[in-house]
Amino acid sequence: MTLDAYLNPEFTWLKKLLFFAVGLLGVLVCNFVLLGGAEFTATFLPRRERKGAVPVNFHKYVQLFYEMIIAGTSVMSFACAYVVFNHVYTLMQNGAGHSGRFTGLFYRGWSDGKDFALLLLICLSCVFNSFLDKLIIPLARLSKEEKASIRMLAMFYAIIILIYLNFIGDESEYSPVMMYYLGLMVGRFVYFDASFWDFVEAIKNAFLRIPMLILCIILCGGMCFFGFRMGFLLERNYYIVGIFYTHLFLLLAVFIIHHSRLMKFVVKESPSENEEYEDLE
Repeated sequence: MTLDAYLNPEFTWLKKLLFFAVGLLGVLVCNFVLLGGAEFTATFLPRRERKGAVPVNFHKYVQLFYEMIIAGTSVMSFACAYVVFNHVYTLMQNGAGHSGRFTGLFYRGWSDGKDFALLLLICLSCVFNSFLDKLIIPLARLSKEEKASIRMLAMFYAIIILIYLNFIGDESEYSPVMMYYLGLMVGRFVYFDASFWDFVEAIKNAFLRIPMLILCIILCGGMCFFGFRMGFLLERNYYIVGIFYTHLFLLLAVFIIHHSRLMKFVVKESPSENEEYEDLE
C-alpha cells in the first residue's frame, strides 16, 4: 500500500493550481467578511475611537481566522492519519501481507498498541500546530489564551466534520477519534486546579470565537464540495483524506497572504501600531 493509493492520479498540476486559486479566493473573501465584522464591532465604540479600532480589530480577527485554519489542519491530520493507518491495518488482516520488516512492525504495533499510537498521533498534531503558528505562519497578535481557545474550537470543528461523515455513510469508523477529541475538549474546560470562574472564562472565550469556527466550516465545506464535484478529490479514497488535502491547500493560501502582507496594504494601521507588530512578526 503506497501513498499514491490515496491520491488522484488525474489531479494534474494545472488542476491543483485551479484548486489552489479557488482556496486563495475563498480565504480573501473571508478576510473581507472579517473586515465587515471589524467595522460592525467598531460601531459600539465612541465615534473618536472607531477609525483606529477598525484596523486593529480587523488584523486581530484575521489572525484568529488563520489560527482556526492552522488548528483545523492539525487536528484533521490526526483524524486522517488514523483512517489511513487503520485502513492499511485492515488490508493486512484481509490478506495483503505483513511479513516485511516494517510492515510487520506496524501490524504488531497497531494491533497491540492502537490506543498508545493514537495518543502519539495527537501529540504529533499538537507539535505540528505549534510549528506552523510559531515558525511557518507566525501570529504575533494572538495571546496564548486566544490560541488555546481556537485550538479547543478546532477539536469541536473536527467533531462536526466527523459526525457529518458518519451521517452520510462514510465507510470509516470515526468513533475512537471523536472520543479522543471530546476528552481533550473536556480537559481544556475542566482540570484539577480549575475554579468555577476558570470554567466560565474558558466557555466565554470559546463562545466569542464561534464566528471563526462557522467561517472555517463554510470555507472548507465549499472547497470540498468543489473538489469532489470536479473530481479533484475522490470518494473511494475516503472523504477524510480529501478534507485533509483541502486543508493543505487552504494552509498554503494563508501562508502566501500572510507573508505577502496583502491585508496590511488593504487595511492600514497607524504607523506606531504597525511597527510594533512588524517587530514581533
